[in-house]
Amino acid sequence: MTSGPDESSVRVALRIRPQLAKEKIEGCHICTYVMPGEPQVVLGKDKAFTYDYVFDMDTQQDTIYTHCTETLIDGCFEGYNATIFAYGQTGSGKTYTMGTGFDVSIGEDELGIIPRAVNHLFRGIEERRQAATEQGRPVPEFKINAQFLELYNEEVLDLFDSTRDIEARKQKSNIKIHEDANGGIYTVGVTTRTVTSAAEMIQCLKLGALSRTTASTQMNVQSSRSHAIFTIHLCQVRVCSPDNNDNVTDNRLANNSEINEFETLTAKFHFVDLAGSERLKRTGATGDRAKEGISINCGLLALGNVISALGDRSKRSTHVPYRDSKLTRLLQDSLGGNSQTVMIACISPSDRDFMETLNTLKYANRARNIKNKVMVNQDRASQQISALRTEIARLQMELMEYKTGKRMVGEDGMEGINDLVHENSMLQTENNNLRVRVKAMQETIDAQRSRLTQILSDHANQALAKAGEGNEEIGNMIQNYIKEIEELRAKLLESEAMNENLRKSLSRASTRSSLYGGPGSFSTSLLAPEKEASDVIEMAKRDLQKLKKKEKKKKKSVVKEVPDNDQERGTEEADVEGSDHEEGEDPDGEEEDFDMAGEDTSEESDSEELEEKENVQADLANITCEIAIKQKLIDELENSQRRLHTLKQQYEQKLSMLQNKIRDTQLERDKVLHNMGSVETCTEEKAKKIKAEYERKLSSMNKELQKLQSAQKEHARLLKNQSQYEKQLKKLQQDVTEMKKTKVVLMRQMKEQQERNRATECRRNREIASLKKDQRRAEHQLKQMEAQKRQQELILRRKTEEVTALRRQVRPVSGKTTRKVSLPEPLQEQSHRATPGRLQSAGASHSNGARSSPVRMGSIYLNRTARTKWQSLERRITDIIMQRMTISNMETDMNRLLKQREELTRRRERVSRKREKMAVEGADADRSLASLNEELESLSANIDYINDSIADCQANIMQMEEAKEEGDTVDVTAVISSCNLSEARFLLDHFMTLALNKGLQAAQKESQLKVMEGRLKQTEINSATQNQLLFHMLKEKAEINPELDALLGSALQENGDDSSSDESTPSPATEGSTLASDLMKLCGESRPRSKARRRTTTQMELLYAGSGDPSCESPTGDFSAPLLPLTERLEGLADMQGHTAGQTPDREQTVSPSALSARPAGISGSRSPTGTERRQLERSPLTRRKMQEKGPTATHIPAPTHTPPVSTAETKTKGSDYKSMLEESPVFEGHRGVINPVTTPKNSRGAKFQCVYVAEGHTKPVLCVDATDDLLFTGSKDRTCKVWNLVTGQEIMSLAEHPSSVVSVRYTSSLVFTVSTAYIKVWDIRDSAKCIRTLTSSGQVGSGDTCSSVRSLSIPPGESQINQIALNPSGSFLYAAAGNAVRMWDLRKFASTGKLTGHLGPVMCLTVDKLGGGQDIVLTGSKDRHIKMFEVAEGAQGSISSSHTFEPAHQDSVESVAVHGDVFYSGSRDYYIKKWDLASKQLLQQSVSAQADWVSALGVVPGCPVLLSGCRGGLLRLWHADSLAPLGEVRGHDSPINGLATNSSQLFTASDDRTVKIWEAKGSLEDGVH
Repeated sequence: MTSGPDESSVRVALRIRPQLAKEKIEGCHICTYVMPGEPQVVLGKDKAFTYDYVFDMDTQQDTIYTHCTETLIDGCFEGYNATIFAYGQTGSGKTYTMGTGFDVSIGEDELGIIPRAVNHLFRGIEERRQAATEQGRPVPEFKINAQFLELYNEEVLDLFDSTRDIEARKQKSNIKIHEDANGGIYTVGVTTRTVTSAAEMIQCLKLGALSRTTASTQMNVQSSRSHAIFTIHLCQVRVCSPDNNDNVTDNRLANNSEINEFETLTAKFHFVDLAGSERLKRTGATGDRAKEGISINCGLLALGNVISALGDRSKRSTHVPYRDSKLTRLLQDSLGGNSQTVMIACISPSDRDFMETLNTLKYANRARNIKNKVMVNQDRASQQISALRTEIARLQMELMEYKTGKRMVGEDGMEGINDLVHENSMLQTENNNLRVRVKAMQETIDAQRSRLTQILSDHANQALAKAGEGNEEIGNMIQNYIKEIEELRAKLLESEAMNENLRKSLSRASTRSSLYGGPGSFSTSLLAPEKEASDVIEMAKRDLQKLKKKEKKKKKSVVKEVPDNDQERGTEEADVEGSDHEEGEDPDGEEEDFDMAGEDTSEESDSEELEEKENVQADLANITCEIAIKQKLIDELENSQRRLHTLKQQYEQKLSMLQNKIRDTQLERDKVLHNMGSVETCTEEKAKKIKAEYERKLSSMNKELQKLQSAQKEHARLLKNQSQYEKQLKKLQQDVTEMKKTKVVLMRQMKEQQERNRATECRRNREIASLKKDQRRAEHQLKQMEAQKRQQELILRRKTEEVTALRRQVRPVSGKTTRKVSLPEPLQEQSHRATPGRLQSAGASHSNGARSSPVRMGSIYLNRTARTKWQSLERRITDIIMQRMTISNMETDMNRLLKQREELTRRRERVSRKREKMAVEGADADRSLASLNEELESLSANIDYINDSIADCQANIMQMEEAKEEGDTVDVTAVISSCNLSEARFLLDHFMTLALNKGLQAAQKESQLKVMEGRLKQTEINSATQNQLLFHMLKEKAEINPELDALLGSALQENGDDSSSDESTPSPATEGSTLASDLMKLCGESRPRSKARRRTTTQMELLYAGSGDPSCESPTGDFSAPLLPLTERLEGLADMQGHTAGQTPDREQTVSPSALSARPAGISGSRSPTGTERRQLERSPLTRRKMQEKGPTATHIPAPTHTPPVSTAETKTKGSDYKSMLEESPVFEGHRGVINPVTTPKNSRGAKFQCVYVAEGHTKPVLCVDATDDLLFTGSKDRTCKVWNLVTGQEIMSLAEHPSSVVSVRYTSSLVFTVSTAYIKVWDIRDSAKCIRTLTSSGQVGSGDTCSSVRSLSIPPGESQINQIALNPSGSFLYAAAGNAVRMWDLRKFASTGKLTGHLGPVMCLTVDKLGGGQDIVLTGSKDRHIKMFEVAEGAQGSISSSHTFEPAHQDSVESVAVHGDVFYSGSRDYYIKKWDLASKQLLQQSVSAQADWVSALGVVPGCPVLLSGCRGGLLRLWHADSLAPLGEVRGHDSPINGLATNSSQLFTASDDRTVKIWEAKGSLEDGVH
């Protein structure tokens, strides 16, 4: 068993819980979809997430346990640590999945992971004990401990501690967390319980679970308020299991020895049930519950940071913050440590929990990238034993390889694999193949033999049958005989073949065997060739030794040179032209060859050279092979010579012995014959006997002699063969000599070629180095040029921006000269811009637009790169803020839609119950049921639309999240890390300023919020008191008027319903309007009386009245100037100074945050002007202009006696500048707009249509205008909307902080709607200029001012430019022309209800009228030249298409539309005006060429049937409303007319000349202007 670390990824499983009954009742939709057959889940429409396992809503507990936990428990028995933890929002099913919450009625199928794991663990222990007993091995010992910890409010508590008091939770815990030498985490001071059975473990688990902290929240009745960690420690001692790769010797030794080796394995298993991530606004937690929720979220945030640091590839090298929380410290092993980890992410499928689900899925996705280093937990002795056994097995294997010859040590001491092993394996394979083939052939032979036997027996049977002696028994007997004969014949053939082989081998052996010869058969002539042969062999051996030595030397030189060539094979290209010259050639020639070879570097020469090199190598290999073969032949000859020598010695001994024997026998014979002659007494019989005996001996000796003679002949033949062998040996020696020479030549050629290659290689390396150097130089130059180009582009962009800004600020020429006003840059803009502010000199600059030189301010670094970096960082910060705000707004919108859906679902349930009840009663059923069915259909349609809106909202959120992830790739850290010291100081300085300003803004907003909350409470108290008084009074009247009584009852019932349902608050636009109108009707007033003369002050006068000075009402018409706060007054003074000096403003004036916050709610502390000031106020713009041309006035504004407190940041930066301006600036009323009367010229005194007033105060072109009888609203390019009092002629307030030009403005019941880029700001002007909502073109609603106040022309992604807005006559619905569609808003709830679609181009203008039955008629004109009509019923939602398109269309873009009774008029860029009938939807008339330029505005003159049109040339033309006959024209403005509005008596025109003119008709205009 190895104990080395192994990499293992954290596995992630996703579990989707079923929908709750409450969610189904409330109409929640399922926003998740699991791909069948794949571990993938789709959230929303198309956002897919992939995990290791995905379990859908119908998955059982058993399936989850099998897939996620079973392998982890098995791993614990092998010594691996494991962790399984459940993560998800509160109420998503974590405790149920883990099984830590015990219920009395829980079934076997619903058991969680922990009880199943405990049963599995003890079952595995029993199985292992039983298996050891059956196999006769020692039974393993197991020891199991359990710990149960709770992490509550960042304190580790022991759930097994029975002495712990419930109140002890609030005290500090004594449990400490430590880390051992190997990086493992352990706790000190925790109760550890030793358990021996599953039931005991479950009991411990129940005991701990009952001690755990739970509480009820709005999202979950039994919500876990702490993280729980249940840990099982398993320790086992078992016999070491023998490895599979142990060899035979090791097994034999193990079997022989009686000693068993034991190993100790430990493992710990963490079961972690995390508390759910929660939002306080969703859970409704307060007090302790809120503190617990905050603590839970802190721990989960730390866990998320750890997962990000470990899972994000870009952050792999960064610090992992394990110590940020005790939760992450306890789980340090499990995340990136020694543990097999599974994370179960639990989510809710309902779209109500969409955001939480999305965050959980992203959290789990990051966890998949974490890599853990898993290793077996053994004690040191077991680890050492395991390592030694592994080493022994390896060494035994190596020894076996040496013994079998598989591994061998070469002459150079290097180990290698023997070639014989490969050859042996090949031969074995061939042998096996041949064996298979032989078996197949044997089967074929058997089959053929049986066939032959059958045929022969058939022939024999046929012959017998012909002879008439056929019989079955005879036939069988014949067949058996034939079969036996064939078998014997086969055996005979086989034995003959074997005999032949044996005979051949015997003959070969006999040639090498010893020879028997007769006496004296060996002579010196026979010994001579033997000596010669031994000499030849000796000579051959010597030559071979020399050859081997030379070959070894060559090999060593080749081995040394070849690796060098292999290292730089890329440059090994040379020609082999001079490779065939002899050894004796001089070196100069070789050098010339090298030079010639080096010049030729083509690919052909390279390939030829490689081929030649390969040929040389092949020749060398062949020669070496032949040398080896001939070496073997020489060895064979030498062995045969040695054998011959031994045989020869044996034969000579035997011959000498036989000759001695013959000699002895002959002597004996002679002796016997001599005795026979001497002894005559011997009988003849005895003589015969002796004679026979001797003859027998003689014959035997003769036989032996013959044998020896034949052996001698054989020996002679062998000697003859030996001469042949000697000839062969000489021939072989000659061949070896020739081969040696060839080898020498080849080795010399190779050496020369290698030297040539080395030279070429060196030369090419030098060339490559020089080329690389050139490339580096070129790259460096390229980078320098790119940097220079970037710098130039940056400078060019900045210059272009400055030129554009200057061009934008240049005013049209009026009068004799062009004036330029220079304003100091306000504090907020200074803090939001990277470039330092530039103060320009107060003297008048030339009219050619040349700028004065910038003055360097102290401690600001004018480093261009630093400015660029600051700009990029600032842009990034703004983008992130906007993205987060957008997502937050979308989320708020989605929550609002969800609440609406819940309310509608409840209403639908009530209606359906009511319908069922009526159906049962059956009284007057048809009509009531029809109306209820209609109501149900309407509610269902509304719910479907809201569901579509929720789906769109979710898709938008997903899109924004993806955009945010893509945007995150812009690495801010790279920008910061590339900064030098001065740049870092510059950035730090700007960040400090930004932080101070943002903090100041936040503090001021907070204080404003507190003030507003106080006022709101006071207003609510007052409202409640007034309502009570009103109801008391109405109750008294209700006794007389029964209709009033019914109305009161229904109103009380509605209030009760509203208080019970969770609705969004209605807007102030509709507060009290319905009740007041109903009460007025009841009191007998069918419509409000038109006032002849106003006796009371208006609402605006009450809010913005002066201090009660009688001069305000003086008949001279002097208007009081309200006293501004210090900052605004100072800015106004700066503005005055600029006007008097006659300079152009450097950039747009913006109001600082402190000025906005310091503005009082009602300007009641304003003073009356002095006499000189009054006289100056009386002056008309003309006289003021003349005064400016003459020079500055000498009168000064007196220093203020009381100044409100100003923020420290402003005092430091601008106090001194403002002080000097305050002392030096002359009186000029330029800081607030004024409506001045216009003196009528003498030549136009008789005109019936005259300009009576002009409103001045905007610093840039006025783009839009709206008016009531008392108030005037103007929007301008200076990013402000001004509110004017038409009674006093004063500007009341300025609604600022728009991102760009204000292009449209509308007013209804104390709410002002202003449009800038893609935003509609809603201002409540009853109290102070406060933005209460921000609406976007995509349908989002933001509370308060959510769009950026910094100037921005860019439109956020997903939004489009809003060109115009319009209100319906009742003021309850707003229509906004955004892009190709018109967005509808219900102002009673501030919610988008749908869109009007159908145009192909941007909608440029629209107007709204009311039909009978509560329908709105919306007329739209577009750049696609068409005018469309939309009929919008009350309560209509979703996408509405046009009910009619008016034909024929205009020739160019439609710019203006105006309704008058049953007809409407349209003006276009094609210079024509068309009149249309609304009833018949036909074109009634078309004007002759209406204007000399675009018709930019249309309106009907109040009080007479005359149509007024304004064009880009500044002309106003009058037309008869019925016949479209021209009635005359008036020079309205010198610049283009942008907007036109009317009230009951006057007409207002807005123009590019920064003024709004007020016109009145002096009599009937039907006869003409004059």
